[in-house]
Amino acid sequence: MKLYQLLFIGACLFQVIAQRGAAQSFSVSTPAGLAGSTGNADGVGPAARFFRLHGVAVDTAGNVYVADTDNHCIRKVAPDGTVTTLAGSGTAGSADGTGAAASFNFPIGIAVDGAGDVFVADTLNQTIRQITPAGVVTTLAGTAGMTGTTDGTGASARFNGPNGVAVDSAGDLYVADTESHVVRKITTGGVVTTLAGTSGVSGSADGTGSAASFNRPYCIAVDSTGNLYVGDRDNSTIRKITSTGDVTTLAGLVGNSGSADGTGGAARFNFPLGIAVDSSGDVFVADYNNHVIRRVTQVGVVTTIAGAPGSPGSTDGLGPVARFRNPIGLAVDSAGALHVGDAENHTLRKVTPPVLTTLAGTVLNAATGAGLPGVSISVGTNTRSSAMPREPTNCPACSSARCSSSPPTPASSASPTPSRSPTRPPTSSASPCPPPAPRRSS
Repeated sequence: MKLYQLLFIGACLFQVIAQRGAAQSFSVSTPAGLAGSTGNADGVGPAARFFRLHGVAVDTAGNVYVADTDNHCIRKVAPDGTVTTLAGSGTAGSADGTGAAASFNFPIGIAVDGAGDVFVADTLNQTIRQITPAGVVTTLAGTAGMTGTTDGTGASARFNGPNGVAVDSAGDLYVADTESHVVRKITTGGVVTTLAGTSGVSGSADGTGSAASFNRPYCIAVDSTGNLYVGDRDNSTIRKITSTGDVTTLAGLVGNSGSADGTGGAARFNFPLGIAVDSSGDVFVADYNNHVIRRVTQVGVVTTIAGAPGSPGSTDGLGPVARFRNPIGLAVDSAGALHVGDAENHTLRKVTPPVLTTLAGTVLNAATGAGLPGVSISVGTNTRSSAMPREPTNCPACSSARCSSSPPTPASSASPTPSRSPTRPPTSSASPCPPPAPRRSS
């Protein structure tokens, strides 16, 4: 093989590697809201307004539900970016009712089941609410204004700062009861039990049931086999709870906040406040004070897929070019795209996974035109062939001594420790600053 042939192969490989690197970046966009603009307006895309949105959930049709926390309402975002208000009056309260007749008091966590029913952790009301697709709101568990740790059925149960909520395929709910330091379960009949941790006891111990401990668990997600994943806020860790109640630490090191990627205890988080899990078991984390989105594999390998640690902003773009400002709510749809409640930008963001392309083909032998063995490169699903420049030879058609063939032209492709708030995470603009505590309704 001649030198120029080797150089051509090298150039092809370099192009493939470069394109694959670009293709593997997650792409961030803003489907709804306008960065830095607060309000309570329905509309399409940037015409809509939110006020410190938190929890995010997505249904099987691709509709996204948002806990618009400081507006005390639940919003619905259609796949085309049309934003409407599903329920809530816009002022704090605890009334059941339909649409605007219902009221919430700083709703934070949100989940949606297969039937389209929405469940809300109504944080300052200390209750779990249910909303039908028609916007009818009822209180599923807890009593408004009554704080506690009691297990029980319906209104007899008590919560203390419930923030995260998730629903499994059977319709059972799981609640990150933050200030109680426990994870609760609510059956379809409204029976509330404590699944893991001991009420009122903070810690970081792995174990089964009450032998395990948490330190302000904030967010929760459930996979298709019933495993739970918890953002253990003040421990700066990601915990896993099996269907039998066995608790382990998947990633992060207790008491050590930071932004390092790595495996297991070598990784660092800084207030993991949003969590979701996809169909393959990958866990995604909204790393609030790092202003990034992280991915955690089932063996605990942590990588940063979007945003740059310590660099808040609102820029759309690929991977580390994108910017967030205190991302908190997180949901993953059936196509693997993430939907993010970007709290201090007051926007809904979308993180789309990479779509790989394929460069494939066979490099031709200069003398015979036959394929050179082993030179076939695949990077995805679409195909394209590139031929190596041929050494000029006699043309078999015209017998010209110097009839040469050119290769086809390839197509172009285009932190200080935050204060502890019982119900809300710290907010920040350019640095992690403690937020004002939510205003309790009198």
